Formats: sequence, structure tokens, C-alpha cells
Amino acid sequence: MQNNTVILTRPIAQAQDFARQVLAMGREVVHFPLLEIGALEDNAALLTQLKQLHDYALIAFVSPNAIDAFFRHLTTVPQGLTFAVMGEGSRAKLAEYGVNDQTATVLRPRNSRKTDSETLLAELDLPALQGQKVLIVRGESGRELLADALREQGIEVVQVAAYRRVKPAINQTLQQQLKHLLDIENDWIITSSEALRNLCDYVATLDLTDGVAKMQRQHLLVPHSRIEETAKSLGFLSITLTASGDEQLLVALQSRL
Repeated sequence: MQNNTVILTRPIAQAQDFARQVLAMGREVVHFPLLEIGALEDNAALLTQLKQLHDYALIAFVSPNAIDAFFRHLTTVPQGLTFAVMGEGSRAKLAEYGVNDQTATVLRPRNSRKTDSETLLAELDLPALQGQKVLIVRGESGRELLADALREQGIEVVQVAAYRRVKPAINQTLQQQLKHLLDIENDWIITSSEALRNLCDYVATLDLTDGVAKMQRQHLLVPHSRIEETAKSLGFLSITLTASGDEQLLVALQSRL
């Protein structure tokens, strides 16, 4: 029989609404964050760009975390800006700040099962952006594909960090919790390849001769094909790829009841 427990691996503060919806469908929830989001030690570069937003023909966000960090420093949302996001989660996060298809131009991939830099590029009017400036709001590190592709088209790109990703420390209590979770096959919500690699690192610290095999038998639900590819490369055997966004993850969980 399918185990009733769903493991949520986002930072706890960001997982509360999703957790309530999982509980509402009769599933149990365990929080085991595999990533934490931290503030930058120095926001000077970000604050500088916030004063120059109308200089940009396009403002692109790499994640919901980038959107939160960006709007945290804005008292009002300037009018007339064009935004770009890579997934349904980011579109929903923009809407929380009053930015939607009725209030602004929001560009995003149309294929909800493949939402990344490549599919976003296909939605952009690259010739119209030539000679213009694009701002990419991101974490301290990340893929360079979008920035490089835009520059190749003669578009000036400025990238600014708005937050940092932190690998949570794992203490003895968390190690024991992880051992317990691996004893039963659970549903794990994984929304980041980096988070999945952190899980593998944690399992490597456990005193379990079959820990890796137990981990690879866990069922993963992932909202992006790139995370699916990472999971396969790490030897995971049971992976459900959903479309982008929490709603699709919840639909996939419902189907496993």
C-alpha cells in the first residue's frame, strides 16, 4: 500500500500553504528542508538597480525567491514594466505583488512541462530587444544560459543577486530523522536539483550500509524536466514529472491516494 507521508523539502516558511493543502487531502506531512534561502550580506547592488528599473526593456526573474527578494525592497510597483518568469510558481508569486496579465506584461513559457531559460527565450522578441537592456534577478549563483543567449543577440544584460541559497546543517537529530524516513518509501516533493544533491550528501553521512539504495527507492515528484534528469543521473528509480506549479504537484499527489 502507498505510504501516506509526503516529505516537503522547501524551506519551512515557503512550504506552509502547500503543507495545508496536502493535509487537506488526508496525507501526512513531514518537513525536511534541503535548502534554505538567506539574505545577502550586502544589498547595495540590488538597491541600485531598483532605482533604475525604467532603464530596462525587460526584467527577468529566475525563481519565486528572486521575486520575493526583489519586491521586499519596493514600496510601490513601477508602472509600464515588462517582466519575464520561467514557471507557474513564479507567475503566481508575481501575482501576490499585484503583477499579473491585467496590470503588466508578464512573459513566460507556454509549455508548462518544460519551464526554463531555453523555453523562455522562445517567448521573447529578441530582435526588438537588440540594443536594449535586460535585468536578470537571481541568486548569488546560477545558470548563465539566459544571459549568454541574450548577449549573443546584441542585448545588454545586467545580472543582480537578490538572495543566497544555503545548504542546511544536518545534526544528529536530523540524521536520525532521515534514517527513519528512508525505512519506508515516501513521496518526496523536490523542486530543485541542488536540493536533491544535498539529500544525496546527507545520506552519505549516515551510518547505513544500504542508505543509498533506500534513498534511490524513494518516490520523487518533480515539476521540471531538468530535476528529473538530475534524479535519474543520481540513480533514483521512481520519479513523477509534473507540469510547473504547486497545483500540478498536488494533482499528482492526489492521484497516488
